[in-house]
Amino acid sequence: MSGLTQAGFHVFQTGENVTYGGTSTNMPNIRFEIDPNLDAAPGSNYSTLVWLPPNSPVTNRWSPYLDATQTGTWFLTGAAGTATGCAQATPCTFAAVKTALDQDGGDPATIYTAAVGKGRDFMWIGAVDGFRVNGTIYDFEAGGVVPRRAT
Repeated sequence: MSGLTQAGFHVFQTGENVTYGGTSTNMPNIRFEIDPNLDAAPGSNYSTLVWLPPNSPVTNRWSPYLDATQTGTWFLTGAAGTATGCAQATPCTFAAVKTALDQDGGDPATIYTAAVGKGRDFMWIGAVDGFRVNGTIYDFEAGGVVPRRAT
């Protein structure tokens, strides 16, 4: 987890999505499945680290890059959320959740998977592109996902 320095994406947010769930609550999110390796929660070997993005600055067109390390909030599921104070009810900044994971005293957190998702709260119809994880940008094209190096 300490090696995660860049994350984010572009989103096509439709006006209908805003109608369904509001400007700030109806957006896709980024999810990292991790082993938090927390001394404060030694039995917790799995958690999902979730980014809740801010509202899209535009509708019915592509947004600028939404930088998950600088905007929105993050939370951890399960015991890791409780142990760090970065739970769904009390989300944290990217810097705060990284500090909570990295300075716990346990082994560094391990990232297993990265995904773009959407919760079950409101219907969402739109698109995500340019999903960035560190130095790789994943472009979603008609023929499949194309990874490319970030410049």
